[in-house]
Amino acid sequence: MARRTAYTKVKKFDQVRAAHVKDMGDVVFKVFQCFNPECQEIIAVREDTLGEDFEIKCPACGYVHRTGDAQKFYDYELLHTTTNKKIEDGSFEILIDDYVAEAMQYKYCIICNALKPLEAFHKHASRRSGRQGECRLCKTVYNGIKNQTRITDQHREAAQKRRLYLDIAGPGKIDSGQVRKRFDNKCFKCGCDLSDPKEGHLDHTLPVSLLWPLTTDNATLLCGRHNGEKSGRWPSEYYSDAELKRLAISTGVPYETLLGPAHINPDALNALENKVFVDQLLAKYAAYIDEIIKVRNRILKMTGFDFFSVSTSISQSIVEQADKQLGSAAS
Repeated sequence: MARRTAYTKVKKFDQVRAAHVKDMGDVVFKVFQCFNPECQEIIAVREDTLGEDFEIKCPACGYVHRTGDAQKFYDYELLHTTTNKKIEDGSFEILIDDYVAEAMQYKYCIICNALKPLEAFHKHASRRSGRQGECRLCKTVYNGIKNQTRITDQHREAAQKRRLYLDIAGPGKIDSGQVRKRFDNKCFKCGCDLSDPKEGHLDHTLPVSLLWPLTTDNATLLCGRHNGEKSGRWPSEYYSDAELKRLAISTGVPYETLLGPAHINPDALNALENKVFVDQLLAKYAAYIDEIIKVRNRILKMTGFDFFSVSTSISQSIVEQADKQLGSAAS
């Protein structure tokens, strides 16, 4: 089948092209950490310069990665478990050749100028690197522009709306590694293995829609299926009583709170009683007034508190618009 004729053309202006990326679209690098145990330097070496004999000097510590050399990590004795007789002894060493050979392959994206793993690029058999010049992310954004199916603005808008809720809920620091450790890399609901970092979701145990922050202490590890099922629901609407008791231990959220009815975060309500805070919030998210109205109406419906009344700067037309939406939802 003949290729469909293109009906759009992207004309580029003022393209950013870093000098170190020029003519590097098909150059593959080996990227690895300096093998000196005390050094954290990341080294990138052109793969086409690595012959049978190589010598790579770390620019930070001077450690030389040389063909045939090895890095020692400890001495050992191999003992028979019954007689405790020594079978052999030696040094635990890793050959530099093997270390460099297993290093991941990277190349530069000719659009965003970033050095990325080869897996970040679509395959292209006719190119010297076997990969396309632009990374998958840039390709997606470019195609979105060309085909007028752009999603960057949608993502930005969704991110801003999430930030609105987080600004009201209050700061929350999250350490995903600690959360995974606490749940033993298993879904809290079904117990399936989530050891792969790409698997698993950190759930807002108490919904962000009700202005509860997500923190290392109160997050719940769930698989994709159960995270989707739980999304936006209060714990007592999803978990069994036995699960709620276990969840109280794992998250530190009181059992009575988990078991009780859904309610707005009291700390967020206190913040919304502050005129300065409310006026700053309205100004910051003026472009997302519909989302602010949703938050206002949800709080008003659940608690009777109208944080619009705290502000002296909000237009009466916005208040009337919010009231109209609230009335429509109730009817």
